[in-house]
Amino acid sequence: MSAGEPGSVVRRMLLGSQLRRLREARGITREQAGYSIRASESKISRMELGRVSFKTRDVEDLLTLYGITDEAERTALVNLAREANVAGWWHSYSDVLPSWFPTYVGLEGAASLIRTYEVQFVHGLLQTEAYARAVVRRGMKGASEADVEKRVELRLERQKYLVAENAPEFHVILDEAALRRPYGDRAVMREQLQHLIDMSERPNIRLQVMPFSFGGHSGESGAFTVLRFPESDLSDVVFIEQLTSALYLDKPEDVAQYEQALKELQQDSPGPSETRDLLRGLLQLS
Repeated sequence: MSAGEPGSVVRRMLLGSQLRRLREARGITREQAGYSIRASESKISRMELGRVSFKTRDVEDLLTLYGITDEAERTALVNLAREANVAGWWHSYSDVLPSWFPTYVGLEGAASLIRTYEVQFVHGLLQTEAYARAVVRRGMKGASEADVEKRVELRLERQKYLVAENAPEFHVILDEAALRRPYGDRAVMREQLQHLIDMSERPNIRLQVMPFSFGGHSGESGAFTVLRFPESDLSDVVFIEQLTSALYLDKPEDVAQYEQALKELQQDSPGPSETRDLLRGLLQLS
C-alpha cells in the first residue's frame, strides 16, 4: 500500500458502519444478528466498529438476514469484506509494535485531517531520524538494536504520508515541554528544532506550540489525536495512547469534547508564524 491510500482498517470501519445501518433499519438486535452467524452480541458490536476482520460467509449471512437481495449491493459489500482483510504495509512491523498500534497506523494513513496535541515529545510524524532513535531507545529499554531500528524505520515510513501527493492536513500542537525535554545530545535537538521550522512551512502542516507562560489550558488530560476521513459516512475517531493499551473513541459526544479541547488549544497557542519565531529562539539558545 502506498502512502495515503485508504487502508484495510478504514474498509473494515466502512463495512461495519454499513452493516450496522442495515441491521438497525430492519429493527434487528445485535443478539439476533449474532445468533444468525453463530457469534456473540459483542462479536457483532466489534464487527460494526471495524475492530475485527470479516468472514465473507458471515457477511453474506448477515446480508440475507437484513433482507439485502440485490446482487450488485451484496457483491459490493462482500468485496469490501475481502479487501478489508488485506494486511496493510505496516503488517511486517507488527513484531516490534504494541498490539493496538497497527490499527492506528492504518487509520492515520487513511485520514484526510489529523489533529493532535503532544506533551512528552515531538509528534512521531515530525521527528528526525536521530531524535526518533533516541525516543525509541528510551521507550524500548532492553530491546535489540535491530528492533529499535525497525521501529525507527516504521516511523520514517509513516512520515511519507505528509509529503505524498494526496497528503492529509496535519494540525499539531506541541506543549513547550516537548521541545525542552532532551532526547539525544544537543546536535540531535538542534536538528529536530530546525526540522520543525522547515516542516511547519509546508502548506498542509499547521504547527503551534503551547507555551509554559500560558499556564493551565484545555489539554490538561494529556496527549490525544483526532482523525477525520474523506468517507462522509465515517465518524471522526479520537486516539489516546496509554502505557499498556489505547482508546479509540468514536461516539459523537466523546469526539465533540476532544474537538472542543483542540479548538481552545489552537485559539490559546501562538499562531504558526509566532511559533516559528519561538522555535528559532529555542534554536539559538540550544
